[in-house]
Amino acid sequence: MKLSGGCNCGQVRYELDGEPIRVGICHCETCRKGSGSAFSYFGIWPKASVTWSGELASWSSRAGGERFCPACGSPLFCWAEGSDEIEIKLGSLDSPPSALVPAYELWTIRREPWLAHQKGAEQHTRDRE
Repeated sequence: MKLSGGCNCGQVRYELDGEPIRVGICHCETCRKGSGSAFSYFGIWPKASVTWSGELASWSSRAGGERFCPACGSPLFCWAEGSDEIEIKLGSLDSPPSALVPAYELWTIRREPWLAHQKGAEQHTRDRE
C-alpha cells in the first residue's frame, strides 16, 4: 500500500509505504481540540515507512509531539521522542481513507452520546494499555 497526503496549503507533503500497524479513533479532549471535531481518526505506521517534505511546527501533548504545518495549521503527525512509530492524521490523506477501518476507540468516556461506537472495534475507557 502506498498513500500520500499533506496539509491544506501544500507546503508539507508525505508518503506512506506499507500497511498501518493499527487504526483508531480517540475522543479525548486533546484530540478533539486538535482535530476541531468530535474525535480524531488516525493510523499508526512504522516511522521508517514515512517520508515527508516541508517544515513542521510542534507542540507537546500526553501522546507525544503533535506536528502540524506552520503556515496553514493542518494537523498531520504525532510521535513520542524515541518511538519508532508515527501517528498519521488520516483526514490529511489525499484520497478518502475508507479502507482504513478503526480497530479500537480511545477515551470512550468522552464520546458524544449521539455518536455510535464502532462495531467490532475494541472499546477503551481511556488510553490503551
